[in-house]
Amino acid sequence: MSEIAEFVKHGAARVTPATLEETVRKVPMWKAGFTQIEADQFPHIGAQLDFLANVVEDFHGGALKDLPYTALAAAVFALKYAADEFDLIPDRTQGVGRADDSSVVRAALIMHERAFARCASNMGHDWNAITTKA
Repeated sequence: MSEIAEFVKHGAARVTPATLEETVRKVPMWKAGFTQIEADQFPHIGAQLDFLANVVEDFHGGALKDLPYTALAAAVFALKYAADEFDLIPDRTQGVGRADDSSVVRAALIMHERAFARCASNMGHDWNAITTKA
């Protein structure tokens, strides 16, 4: 996972306020798409992406003032990566198309687990239901 964590750190370091604004505009459309993900090997990815999308929206709306920027940037990067159908492993690739997305999302969640667990609690979500599992 360390290579994936480095990839997430590098991607998150490039997130700017403009990137955040662009992401917030696209989140409603992405959330609709996340509900349609069919990936039996990665049963938690839809809920994980929905949680990260809610975190980004709530931060942007001023509800998560204690969220570290590093965690926010990792969430933004993970969402943008998962929303890209033509990333490292194209999403349409049978059986493994979401493997890279799941790895990036889980790395972001694990790297900032304490901050995201607090967010989940503040948002009324059960952190254990969101999970950091594939």
